[in-house]
Amino acid sequence: MSHRHANKRTGLIAGASAVAIAGAAFLLPNADASSEHDPGTKAFAPQAAARLGTTLASALGDNTAGWYYNADVKELVVDVLDAKSAERVKRTGAVAKVVRNSRAELRGAARTLKETASVPGTAWSVDPKTNTVSVLADSTVTGTRMATLNQALRRLDGLVSVKRAAGEFTPFNGRHQDGNGDADGMSAGTGDQGAADPGDQGAADPGDQGAADPGDQGAADPGDQGAADPGDTPTDAPTADPTADPSDPAAPPAATGGVQGGEAIFGGDVRCSLGFNVSLNGAPAFLTAGHCGNDAKTWSSDQNGTDQLGTVLKTTFPVSDFALVAYDDTTTTPPSSVALEGGASQDITQAIDASVGLAVQRSGSTSGLHDGTVTGLDATVNYGNGDIVNGLVQTDVCAEPGDSGGPLFADDAAVGLTSGGSGDCTAGGETFFQPVTAALQATGATIGDAGAGRADDPGDGASGTVSVNP
Repeated sequence: MSHRHANKRTGLIAGASAVAIAGAAFLLPNADASSEHDPGTKAFAPQAAARLGTTLASALGDNTAGWYYNADVKELVVDVLDAKSAERVKRTGAVAKVVRNSRAELRGAARTLKETASVPGTAWSVDPKTNTVSVLADSTVTGTRMATLNQALRRLDGLVSVKRAAGEFTPFNGRHQDGNGDADGMSAGTGDQGAADPGDQGAADPGDQGAADPGDQGAADPGDQGAADPGDTPTDAPTADPTADPSDPAAPPAATGGVQGGEAIFGGDVRCSLGFNVSLNGAPAFLTAGHCGNDAKTWSSDQNGTDQLGTVLKTTFPVSDFALVAYDDTTTTPPSSVALEGGASQDITQAIDASVGLAVQRSGSTSGLHDGTVTGLDATVNYGNGDIVNGLVQTDVCAEPGDSGGPLFADDAAVGLTSGGSGDCTAGGETFFQPVTAALQATGATIGDAGAGRADDPGDGASGTVSVNP
């Protein structure tokens, strides 16, 4: 059992009924949503709730506007638009909540934001708890940027909720110098968030932003995350030595070499964190952040670069944020685990899609282990300088420079790779993560020792096929 740090969220400007930014007030949606409980309401494990939520979203189509997990009572809550859909939801043991905004309206609001208000220092995601598109503006959003954002928000009354984020949105890679591994700055190009002309923020394909179905809780086509073509993986990617591990093939080899998720990796003067060890064509590899993969092509486990780990095979940033690094020694059998505290670790056996309300933990080489909750999906964040990333998982977990690439996980399940955000682990903040299922899909890698725990594994809590009767 790991020690769980309390997450402190400060610096957010929010009122009970309204939010004021730069003198302009934007009303939150009317409290006209109602939850319909039923004596047949069931308790669900998080992964079982995620599977049922995805099934219901598909079955109900335009009659649902999303879903989330209420971890306090272990209930799945599904947003619906009419009484008939509510009855269908209740028959599955989930809670039906009748809401005002449809999936199409939320999708349209996200489209308006990406087309008219994608300025540096902003982020947004669909929040099924409030039935709105949740918009964040960091401390750099002032003057012209604020005016651009306000103009878009005025047209979206009732469809958006707005908060001010503490600090500045940046990727969380760090630099080290003078023989120590302390992060003392951002990677080149990420610190000057105000330098880019807002009119230039179309460098990333705007058509990709927010295109995933907001009601589908992580079921967006993972192949679209960054438009990474699995066929782009180099054909000379390493394969496992067929003579290796002559022992009983039914017993996985003991972990030797490599590092765990959350531990430091070094590329030149940049420090990031390893995300998850994976298998690619039977050979060992690991996932980390794409902006880290852009910073360096070779990575080591020590800051002097003498203990080289591997070489980048594929990296994607911006648009998405993941990199695949192959271990140079193909006989390495790195542990499929994440570093916790006091030498403890958590085995990772599978990968899952995130869901709003899911309790998660994050491990990183700067700030260690912290926990929190998934607060939004299909998030878009504009880091500035044309670096716009889509399809992210939004959380209230803190992170700091050097934590980039580190793992987000829920028990034994891989969930995401640390991208960036605002704040720190003293004051708290918002952190965004690349969904790990999308990275696995794009690279062809599998999670776990020797490929165990594929992204499509049912995992714990599976209850068989779920049917939704009309």
